[in-house]
Amino acid sequence: MENNLDSKEEKLKERLESLKELEQEILKKEKTLKEKEKSKKQVLLRLSPGLWNELAAWAEDDFRSINGQIEYLLAECVKNRKK
Repeated sequence: MENNLDSKEEKLKERLESLKELEQEILKKEKTLKEKEKSKKQVLLRLSPGLWNELAAWAEDDFRSINGQIEYLLAECVKNRKK
């Protein structure tokens, strides 16, 4: 019986070690994604007050910032262009 417990304990230790390795891999991937997110390019964009107000209202409706809304709209336009 003790041998059986030792075997189970060894298997659990192996699984725990495997989970720790997976956790480290996930943390590494998250770090990479955060670094990519920080590497966004900045763009100076001049908009008329009317267009700014329309975008601001639309962004509020979609629960986004104005920058987020502009980025979303540009991404959608690029996707549609590729179709």
